[in-house]
Amino acid sequence: MFNRDIKVLHIEPTDVCQAACALCAREIDPAFDKTIKHHLSVDQIKEKFSEDFIRGLDKMFMCGNYGDPAAGKYTLEIFEYFRSINPDITLGMNTNGGLQSMTWWIKLARLLRKPNDFVVFSIDGLEDTNHIYRKNVSWEVLEANVASFIAAGGPAHWDMLVYKHNEHQVDACEALAKRMKFKWFRAKVSKREYINGLEEPANWQRPTYTPGKIDCHALAEASIYIDAQGNISPCCWLGARQQDFITDINQVAIHWDNPELADPVCVITCTAKANITVFESQWQREVELC
Repeated sequence: MFNRDIKVLHIEPTDVCQAACALCAREIDPAFDKTIKHHLSVDQIKEKFSEDFIRGLDKMFMCGNYGDPAAGKYTLEIFEYFRSINPDITLGMNTNGGLQSMTWWIKLARLLRKPNDFVVFSIDGLEDTNHIYRKNVSWEVLEANVASFIAAGGPAHWDMLVYKHNEHQVDACEALAKRMKFKWFRAKVSKREYINGLEEPANWQRPTYTPGKIDCHALAEASIYIDAQGNISPCCWLGARQQDFITDINQVAIHWDNPELADPVCVITCTAKANITVFESQWQREVELC
């Protein structure tokens, strides 16, 4: 099915989300139609990926470009299916945490029992600031969901996007994460263009995309991406453009040695500078809490 060995599968189980984050593709991609809602099903996954393929994976995680995995109709079923085929696989997902009921999160916690399983909660501040970027995310619902998930044994990670309006809360967020028994706390700065009133934190130096080597994250990780419509792409960045969906890594690889011809997504995301890519240089703090 693929011309390279795949060890990591990135799934976007839905393009539905309740939030309206200012820099999200849901808000800035003119080709994205919010009125059409897609939910990837187990049957669609079976059509795309054989059981042997799933047995060969080291990791499957859910995130994507347009939706939140917690909004997916079949998210729990997909996790159950992958675990049934590959009992040792690492499972995880990224979420704003403000969807579903506490019961749903308890069920998820019971599915994610392996040592490296995870749920990344994207929480950008405290009660008075999280909603500034994570618009429409209820702090009360988020807090209850996180508490239920962790109490049920769920492995929770806190990822914080740092802006001017919340940079003074990084230490407080880390302290709260520790009290709530998150396993990890991370803080990073977005590499996207700042619009809609958002401002960069003080003293942040935006990465410059100087000519250099393209160090492909998808090849290094041995990963591929499938979106909520069942389309397969080398990575979520190349699969983010609805009108120009890249399906073959060879389409872009031929120009990696020439920054002037290379796909701009590859340049912005995976140009290596001082042995680190722009994607990796976002991270400002990464602390294991327990």
